[in-house]
Amino acid sequence: MTQSIQPLTQPASLDLKKLNQRFEKVHPKEILAWCIANVPTSLVQTSAFNVDDLLITDLFYRDLKPVQPVPVLFLDTLHHFPQTLELVASARGIYNLNLKVYRIQGVTTRKDFAAQYGDALWDKDITQFHELTKIEPLQRGLAELGAIAWLTGRRRDQATTRSDMPIFELDQQQRLKVNPLANWTRKETWAYVFEHDVIYNPLHDQGYPSIGDEPLTTSITEGEDERAGRWRGTGKTECGIHF
Repeated sequence: MTQSIQPLTQPASLDLKKLNQRFEKVHPKEILAWCIANVPTSLVQTSAFNVDDLLITDLFYRDLKPVQPVPVLFLDTLHHFPQTLELVASARGIYNLNLKVYRIQGVTTRKDFAAQYGDALWDKDITQFHELTKIEPLQRGLAELGAIAWLTGRRRDQATTRSDMPIFELDQQQRLKVNPLANWTRKETWAYVFEHDVIYNPLHDQGYPSIGDEPLTTSITEGEDERAGRWRGTGKTECGIHF
């Protein structure tokens, strides 16, 4: 008889050190399988539809096929590249995603955003811009979706600021934050994508390994960190979602 697993309700009760040691060298699929088994109804994938995010989505929908599809939380900042929004629509159709879109409240277009907060708020106050377009919508989304655990597409080799990132950690609200690709490399990620024909943003082929808001994302040059094109010249290395 298979022993049933008691669903996780208090992430703070986990021994994160042991959990990280246990999963440090395993395939991301095993990490996701643990999440499905232990957080079957309160797991959320956050996705900016970068290639790493789509790899996780593909593992769920191709291989793991959870009984209850994992919600995919997408932050519509109103400032994405058109290619990103086209990709979201394509992925939604291919995977029949349980897509949950969150954005700033009371504003539905980039034009409306500029009318309310001024042109190029990111140049005047990038912290406020990120609070309005990313941080508040994310926290609202996780709360409304009842998330006990949430998934990111972060890898340690994306930037020096992420080199010590654990697979399992707690966020500021004591939710379990899981980085299933933490121990993977860019090479491994793309090998999976090509092997399984995972769709991805065409901007990745144009020198944009990490894609965020259109006004705040540039291509990179050889030798730079993957995320060097994000918020270039602002001194920021994260938008505030990940500390």
